[in-house]
Amino acid sequence: MAAELSVARRVVGVSRGQNGAIKLEQLVSAGLTRSAIRSRVARGRLVYLFYGVYGVGDPELVPLMRPAGALLSIGETAVLSHRSAASVWGFAVANPQVIDVTVIGNPKPRQGVRIHRVKTSADTTHHSNLRITAPARTLIDFASQASTSELADAFGEARAKRLLTDAKLNSALKRAPRNDPGAAVVRAMLREGGTYDRSKAERLMRGLCKKAELPQPLTNVILHGHLVDFYWPDHRLIIEVDGYDTHGNRQAFENDRRRDQVHIAAGYVVIRITWPQLQHEPIAVAARIAQALAHRARAA
Repeated sequence: MAAELSVARRVVGVSRGQNGAIKLEQLVSAGLTRSAIRSRVARGRLVYLFYGVYGVGDPELVPLMRPAGALLSIGETAVLSHRSAASVWGFAVANPQVIDVTVIGNPKPRQGVRIHRVKTSADTTHHSNLRITAPARTLIDFASQASTSELADAFGEARAKRLLTDAKLNSALKRAPRNDPGAAVVRAMLREGGTYDRSKAERLMRGLCKKAELPQPLTNVILHGHLVDFYWPDHRLIIEVDGYDTHGNRQAFENDRRRDQVHIAAGYVVIRITWPQLQHEPIAVAARIAQALAHRARAA
């Protein structure tokens, strides 16, 4: 009994520093035989995560267990990146079905892990006991996956958390490969008027509505499972602010259309404006909002 308790303590001690994840080799080093490991899995004391990696406890209760497990499974050069890193930094919602990992080399595929291969090391750091891409690099990578609204929200959140500056973003862009799809999207954002600043957008919209004597919207509301920028519930009107005039890539275009379809199918009107329009064409934006509110009021 004492020996078993000692083994359990070693297992917990190792896993605690790895967000609840632990490698097969570490379990063996802690004193468990392969038969004992299988027995613990059968009893639910260990949970299979990825090839060669297990979880101590319930992954649903330890949010970073699966990302940590993916890194352990891939190897020492693996770094959490893209949407998975954006989620850990608090910029985006995670995809529970897949973990994004950037790695040097050509590791074997892992079910549930999306591997992004690079020739040289990405901008990396450590956060929450995870090897992870730095915030600026994370946003560049995320730009290749996100819808325009998601990316705008991510940039706004990063600036609000004081994790992103123009200097850090420009420096990361210089280090990005020339053909990097995310870097191309971010450069387009910068050409079209800068990256989105959520707090500034809210101030501009509230000031615009006040001057135009329009009702104030709700901001950053979850509706139908999606975060919407500005929302007038009595009029079932949604305004989304896109971070740049073009959609950047096909996936972003598709994601935006999918979000809009969900709202429209539920009886809402969605108007998209660009971040430059909100900054530099406030009268035109106010006129469109006023027209939409009046129309919705008549239709009610």
